[in-house]
Formats: sequence, C-alpha cells, structure tokens
Amino acid sequence: MDNSIARRPYNLTLLTPRQMACADRQAAAGGVSGVDLMEAAGRAVAAAVIARWSPRATTVLCGPGNNGGDGFVTARHLAAAGWAVRVALLGERDQLSGPAAHHAALWPDTPAALAPECLDGAALVIDAIFGAGLSRPVNGPARAILEALGAAGVPVCAIDVPSGLDGATGQLRGIAVAADMTVTFFRKKPGHLLFPGRRLCGDLVLADIGVPDSVLEAIDPKTFENGPLLWLDRYPWPQAEGHKYQRGEVLVLGGPHIAGATRMTARAAMRIGAGLVTLAAPTATWAIDAAALAGVIVSEFRGADGLSRLLADPRRNAIAIGPGAGVGKSTRRYVLSALATKRSVVLDADAITAFEARSKTLFDAISGPCVLTPHAGEFARLFGKLAKAADKLSRTRQAAAQSGAVVVLKGPDTVIAAPDGRAIINANAPPQLATGGSGDVLTGFVAGLIAQGLPAFEAAAAAVWLHGAAGSAFGLGLVAEDLANVLPGVLQDLARRVS
Repeated sequence: MDNSIARRPYNLTLLTPRQMACADRQAAAGGVSGVDLMEAAGRAVAAAVIARWSPRATTVLCGPGNNGGDGFVTARHLAAAGWAVRVALLGERDQLSGPAAHHAALWPDTPAALAPECLDGAALVIDAIFGAGLSRPVNGPARAILEALGAAGVPVCAIDVPSGLDGATGQLRGIAVAADMTVTFFRKKPGHLLFPGRRLCGDLVLADIGVPDSVLEAIDPKTFENGPLLWLDRYPWPQAEGHKYQRGEVLVLGGPHIAGATRMTARAAMRIGAGLVTLAAPTATWAIDAAALAGVIVSEFRGADGLSRLLADPRRNAIAIGPGAGVGKSTRRYVLSALATKRSVVLDADAITAFEARSKTLFDAISGPCVLTPHAGEFARLFGKLAKAADKLSRTRQAAAQSGAVVVLKGPDTVIAAPDGRAIINANAPPQLATGGSGDVLTGFVAGLIAQGLPAFEAAAAAVWLHGAAGSAFGLGLVAEDLANVLPGVLQDLARRVS
C-alpha cells in the first residue's frame, strides 16, 4: 500500500491521540493557531448538534484541558443560536491555560461545579470532560458525574470521544457513558472503530477544523480504516484480453470430516474471480465434493505424497488450508509442504489450531506470502500470552511481526496487520456475519484475490471489506453460503466507482 493515500483529504487514515497532538503542533507551526482550531472545533460540534436535535435545555460538561475548551466554544455557539445552555466545569476557570483559557473567558456566566446536580433539568448533555488522550482511570468528581449521566437517560453528544474512552485502543479508562453522537476532528482515532469504543461513540461525525492534510507527511501514519480507497486502484478486475490462467489458480485443501467448510472456501474463491479453483479432496469425500461443486476441479489426493503432486503444478499460485482440515500431524505436514513452495498461502481454522504449542515451527516455515485468519480463540492458541498482552490493534501488529505473516484477527472490529507495521481496522461487518462457515468464505475470498495478483495485505483488506459488504447486502437471515452468491452484486456496485 502506498502511503500517498495518507495525503488525500478525508481519507481513511487513523491517528492516535499522540499523532493528533502532533498534527495540531504542525498546524500551529504552519500558522493555524490553537485558538482558531478550538473555535472551529466547537463551532463544528454546535452545528452537528443543531442538525440533529431541536433546541432544548443543554448542559455542557467541560474538563480542565482542550476538550473542555471545545465545550466552551460549543456552548457559546449554541447559546448564540437561541438554545438554553448551562456550563459545568471540572476545576476553576482561572486554572485553565492556553486556548482553553481564552475561550472559557468568552463565556459570560460563571460555570457551575461539575457535580451530578448540574444535570438537573437537562434534555441534552455535551460531554467535553476528557478527550481521546486520557491516560489514567476516571475518578473523583468526573466519575461521579459520568455515573449520574449514565443513569439520567438523556441524549449525549461527546466531543472527540466519550470521556473515559482511550482513543488509541477503544478501551475504557474505568468508566464511559455511551454517546448518541460523537464529533471528532481532522481524522478518526483507532478507538472510534475498535470495540467497545465503537459501540460507545454512537453516530460518528468527522469535522474539518482547518488542519491541513500536509501535516500527515511528517506523521507518516500506518493505521487506516478499511475501505476501497486503500486497494481499489489495484483491484484485479477482469481484462478484455485476459484468460483464466492469468487470473490464477487456488488450491483448497479439503478435509475428511467437515467437507462443507472447504466447499464454501472453494466457491468463495471462484466467486471472487480466481481463474481456476482446485479442491484437493480426500478419498472419503471425493465423490461428494465432485458432485456438489460444478466449476471446481475436484482432485482426489491421499496423504502428503498426493498433496505434493498437486503442489507440483506452479500455476496453483495460492493455497488455502484450514477449513475442515482437521487438527493433527497430517494438517501440520500439509501446511509445511505448502509453505515450502514459497507461494502464497492462506491459513485458517484447523491449520492454525494444529500448531498450538508449535508456533515457532510454523513461523520458521513462513518465507513467502502468508495470511493467517484467526478468530480470538485461534489467535490465543497460536500466539499464547500475546493474546492478553495488549489491545487488539497492538497485539495484531505484534503477531504479524512475530510470525512474518499478514494477520487477520477476526471479529466485529477485524484488524489486518502486516509484518512491516501497517494495520487496517475494518468497520463494515454486520452482526449477521457471526454465523458458522462465515470465516471459511473469507478464506476463499482472500485466496482468490491473492491468486489474481493482489498482494497479501491488500488482498486481506479487500476480502474482509467485501465480506462485510456482502453480509450487509443480504441482510438478516444470512447463512454463510449466501455470502458468495451475494458477492457479484457487491462487485458490480464497486466496479461503478472506477468506470
């Protein structure tokens, strides 16, 4: 992925709170003052509030830092629009500094103390206590007001993030109240997309406050929200003079027991455009697989020697192993044989679990392009203590660096990480994807895109996004088999973006 995408306006770049602070400093060095940025931020929040709610009694909860300064500006603009606004402040106004002190001085009334009683009579609350960079658990008066706010049942608009939410990780710093809407600035933060942060943010509004896109060059961000902008210009669309061998061949290793899983993987690889798909079927399931899969080459194989014969054809440039493969020595042998070809390999499910307590053997064997697609349980089996050592974004990055593979840590907030530190957070997965076999289809999507020439990291990102888009397109009642059938419509819509 070319980091030039980071310079496009309103793209999919994500910034940690530290990187956002750096962006503010870069903007100030370029002549955009902190006072002006804060004015633009508060004005944007007020505009978003006015667009969503009718005028009503509003309490703005302000903290002692820049987030509180944004709150004072928001209060001023709402009051100017005729809203009844009350401001409550954590601490004293004369203790504020910098742009926050400047804007707090423009508020004509004395702020109330930040205490539960300041919520009395409020029909809307603006949460401007703490921003995305909070580094300690919420306690004292701030915790008391958030507990009262959670019990009050009034609509909440959060500025930047709901107070108590870590913008870098999406984790709680003790307590946070779910917002109906969150307004953030310049770029989203990882915590807006990672759970539980995504659930707590409500509807997310991204506002332009005058920070120039050029500041991203110095920051060099490596985290992105998944979306076509990241990979669409490299997507392997069929070409007028192309033929099936140019579109690659996926070899899917079949399993002796849960054969339906590998059939879904094979169908998915076909649907996403692989020129050919071969299912290596054990003798026990060969007849069933051959009858069930029109358009797929079903080749019987017996043991490691049989797989080696299938791997001998270099045109089979992407290999998918795991769904329905079974856990044991044979699966480990198959995986190591596939990796030894140095062709692209996608490992899921049993191919991951088979290396529990043997992860070094697997990682040492990875020398070509490889994608691992574990869910949380499989991740824990393969990476052990790393599964509990850090937030989801960090542990996926560490896993990719440790294994030498692209790691797709699945879930409602799937994270895709490359060994070089790039990472993508996916946010389009609907809840109906939580159904048996959904991951088997994803494996086929990834392998099919890699076979067509998309690099492993971009192929994983595109497959995950298309997987989510297909789930949304089908809607409720989804079963895994539906995903490949719905995919053509999703691809047609995507193709219109480049036509």
